[in-house]
Amino acid sequence: MKYMTSAGKVVSDSTLPAATRELVKIRASQINGCGVCTDMHTKDAAHAGETSVRLNLIVAWREAKVFTDAERAALELAEQGTRIADAAGGVTDAAWANAAKHYDEGQLAALVSLIALINAWNRMNLITQQPAGDYRPRQWG
Repeated sequence: MKYMTSAGKVVSDSTLPAATRELVKIRASQINGCGVCTDMHTKDAAHAGETSVRLNLIVAWREAKVFTDAERAALELAEQGTRIADAAGGVTDAAWANAAKHYDEGQLAALVSLIALINAWNRMNLITQQPAGDYRPRQWG
């Protein structure tokens, strides 16, 4: 866990916007059914000032008008990167190009790393059957 936490620190120290990082973590956690990560990241995002409207609409981001084009590109990349086993070709060229249009090289590297990390955290929590619901904002940093 300390190595994953260290990798997460590199991502959080990047210039990828904090709101985008939380949106991506929440969406991947929703897809993976990770209650503890969904609980943690929605509470941390709300504590940081994210609105309940945006938090409630992450699951339906394609139909929602409350996300920027850059956030939508990040959410698309997160979905495709999380659903690799479900998608015949993995991440599409179009999703990658759209993300690259909104994020510089460092931010894109952070975004890809974040998607990989949250998926790993989701799997660790699901495998070890971690309970959800009692997380307090910023409890673990």
